[in-house]
Amino acid sequence: MRMMLKASMDTEKANEAIRNGTLGKLLEESMEQIKPEAAYFTAEGGRRTAFLVFDLQDPSDLPSISEPFFLNLGADLTYTPVMNAEDVAKGLAKIR
Repeated sequence: MRMMLKASMDTEKANEAIRNGTLGKLLEESMEQIKPEAAYFTAEGGRRTAFLVFDLQDPSDLPSISEPFFLNLGADLTYTPVMNAEDVAKGLAKIR
């Protein structure tokens, strides 16, 4: 299932991760693990925030995806099922 992970990082913990050089490594390892089809980084509500769109193969993968963000960055995480335009068209065809 295509999912969007929103990771909103605690500012102080993210600052420390930048200072000690671990933020880039953590993001790189997360990207390697989930292989997102899209990844965007911004500031939202004054916090560093990542949006990663990826295919969730198995719900049991959620802890291994989530914990590095929780443990190292004090992040607030939101997982949302999402569709691309092709998915929407396919879904709409099913209701006709």
